[in-house]
Amino acid sequence: MATEAAGRLQGDAHAFEFSGGRLCLDFVNTVSGSRSRPTEHLNSYQDLVSWGRQAEIVGDEDARHLTELARRRPDDAAQVLADGLRLREAMFRIFCGAGECLPQRHDDMSLVNAALSRALSHVRLEATSEGCVRVWNGDRDALDQMLWPVLRSAMDLLTSAEERTRVHKCESPGCDWLFLDTSRNRSRRWCDMKSCGNRAKARRYYERHKRSH
Repeated sequence: MATEAAGRLQGDAHAFEFSGGRLCLDFVNTVSGSRSRPTEHLNSYQDLVSWGRQAEIVGDEDARHLTELARRRPDDAAQVLADGLRLREAMFRIFCGAGECLPQRHDDMSLVNAALSRALSHVRLEATSEGCVRVWNGDRDALDQMLWPVLRSAMDLLTSAEERTRVHKCESPGCDWLFLDTSRNRSRRWCDMKSCGNRAKARRYYERHKRSH
């Protein structure tokens, strides 16, 4: 069974993009296109595990274990996926509001705070020769464990007065991906220059060429 699970993990999994600049933004970007016409990339619990692997949150052995556990507990796995998608959309709205310094919806904040409280219950301090470090005291059977670091990342980003105002939405029409603008003059406009940026350049070139003829 483990071999079969490993095959599924390495097979036709979607290759996720990690251009947001923060883990929480990368999670929000697991749906392409606009929120009005989305292309969903988290269509199953296995997709959620695959994202966790590609984000280097979940190791291969734990991914195989979660895959097998989800097979035995399909209703629980489906609930984790549904909760994760609701959390993702609440975070999207919160980050959009934070970037523009807008008031936040109470229901979104309540949803994220409840999930954050559960996630932080799994954090502990571990003493090392160089001092204490923060580690995840993971329950190996927790199907939602890949969401814990996402929530911690969201908390860190939203409580940073400097960083939360640097969260922007891609300016390409039809793209709602978010990113942290770390450019010195805050001039970044696209989620990824290789995709949306190049399409915008090609569109501008076509429009100039069309007007000149």
